Amino acid sequence: MLRGDEARPRDYIAALMSRTAARSRARAAARLAAVQALYQHEMEGTPVPQLLTEFHHHRLGATIEDVEYADADIAFFDDLVKGTQARLDEVDRLIAARLSSGWSFDRLDKPMKAILRVGTYELLARSDVPVGAAISEYVDVADAFYERREKGFVNGILDAVAKDVRGGSTPAPAPDAPTAKAD
Repeated sequence: MLRGDEARPRDYIAALMSRTAARSRARAAARLAAVQALYQHEMEGTPVPQLLTEFHHHRLGATIEDVEYADADIAFFDDLVKGTQARLDEVDRLIAARLSSGWSFDRLDKPMKAILRVGTYELLARSDVPVGAAISEYVDVADAFYERREKGFVNGILDAVAKDVRGGSTPAPAPDAPTAKAD
């Protein structure tokens, strides 16, 4: 031990885990906010720059009607919103290609479109985020809006899109391996 300080490695690990957890929460908040922003864009036609300003100043980290919104990773939020919008045709084609025959993209409701669009963009453009983490996060976002069946739908579509854009399959964790939610 250096200088007889046994707590130092534990303190470092605890601080690192705390920063990682905070980053993960901030990214999760950014994902949910991006879905909400793109839903609002689709419903009201609010221009993206105006949406970004509104979310930066009035939603992210704010308390509205006794609901506290989590602080979000602003740069990540901005990338998700602007990137999804900039690549919307490509994103929509990737999603439509994975819908069952007899289903059209237009048949999806607006919240589902927003979830799948942002999730697809992240899989397409954010190779820094592991596939499993991204899919899991959007299944969690779907949980805020839907019941179990729709969460399975989000999982299935995003898994198929991930195979298209990143190749391979999504590895499942070992049955006795500890699970950690990355990003």
